Amino acid sequence: MSTLRPKDSDAVLSALRKVRNDTGLPTVFAGEADGETARLTRFIGVRTDSMQGLAVAKGRGLGGHVMASGRPATVRDYEDCSNITRDYAVAVEREGLRAIISVPVMVSGVARTILYGSARVATQLGDQVTKTFSSVAAELASEFQVRDEVDRRLRMADLAAAEHCGGLESTDREQLRVLHGELRAIAAELGDPALRERLLAAGSALAGVGREVGDPSSVRTQSVLSPREIDVLAQVALGCSNAEVGARLSLSPETIKAYLRNIGTKLGTRSRMESVARARLLGVLP
Repeated sequence: MSTLRPKDSDAVLSALRKVRNDTGLPTVFAGEADGETARLTRFIGVRTDSMQGLAVAKGRGLGGHVMASGRPATVRDYEDCSNITRDYAVAVEREGLRAIISVPVMVSGVARTILYGSARVATQLGDQVTKTFSSVAAELASEFQVRDEVDRRLRMADLAAAEHCGGLESTDREQLRVLHGELRAIAAELGDPALRERLLAAGSALAGVGREVGDPSSVRTQSVLSPREIDVLAQVALGCSNAEVGARLSLSPETIKAYLRNIGTKLGTRSRMESVARARLLGVLP
């Protein structure tokens, strides 16, 4: 993540202030998410610390429900609701919350943040409340997308500065990288093993374009990295975030993180950028 990027938590807190002001709900809070878990860290109007740091899992409770569905949801009375699981009832009831709305902030199909609003009495939160929360969530999603794109371009600039293009023009090398990443993403979705192997072989051939013939280092490295690890690294090389890589390869962001940790261990690298640069130097990536 770029050090120039403003803190996402500040944007979340600003969004909470807006929905509280526009809806009049006394209590609002949020959890920054990775698509699988949302950890509640931002609160306005709470009376206890019962929910501080609470980890809400996908599919569990009201927040987990909207994380899975990608759509807003409300409950009239949390103490008497049979439509959601009761995993977090103790913490919520200690705070005295009754009517609750939960809205996901979706970026590239993944919940990045969950926004909540609540009243301390059982009541039907109307369409206007849902509309206000959804509007603020959409604005926050757009803000995150802009920040992600800035980060992606900065990563691409850093990678370009960290490597040699092996005699090819930078535009030609970039076209090779995009094609290489697309081939591996398509291959990952195929059910035909023979066709998948043909696409992977084509991608490997692209990785060697413009490099010296007969260099055994790339062969050794490809045998160290699994095909799936190369798939992940090929998408990261295009500047994709973990969520974007996961969406392309039908994997969760947490799984992508695990792959990147393994790749770093195998290549002796300490960051995404260093792993990509090392793989390019060894001829695994174009």
